[in-house]
Amino acid sequence: QVQLVESGGGLVQAGASLRLSCAASGMPFSSRVMGWFRQAPGKEREFVIAISWSAGSTSYGSSVKGRFTISRDYAKDTVYLQMNELKPEDTAVYYCAARIGSVSENPWDYRYWGQGTQVTVSS
Repeated sequence: QVQLVESGGGLVQAGASLRLSCAASGMPFSSRVMGWFRQAPGKEREFVIAISWSAGSTSYGSSVKGRFTISRDYAKDTVYLQMNELKPEDTAVYYCAARIGSVSENPWDYRYWGQGTQVTVSS
C-alpha cells in the first residue's frame, strides 16, 4: 500500500523560506514521478513542481519558477520542496503526489496523494 506523508507546513512571513517533506512508503517503483500541487480556497488544484525519481528531470509551474526547487533523497525515500521568497499568494494546502511514468503537470495523472499540509504566508 502506497503512502505519502507530508510535513513542514506552517505560518511564515512574506520573503521567508520553508521546506516541505514528503515521505513515501510502499512504492518500490523507480520509474515514478513525485510532484507537489497546491490548492487555495475557492481555486483549482495547481501544479507546483515535479521530479522524475530516477532521471532527476524536473518541471516547474510558472508561478514558482526561480523560487521553488525540488529534490529527492533515495535513502529516506523522501522528496523535498524548498520554497524561497514566499509570497502571500503562495498560501495554500500543499499536496504531495506520485505517479508511475513521465513527469506531468495534470493532477488527474497522479494516482497517489498525501493528506496535504497548510502553508500560510502573511504580508
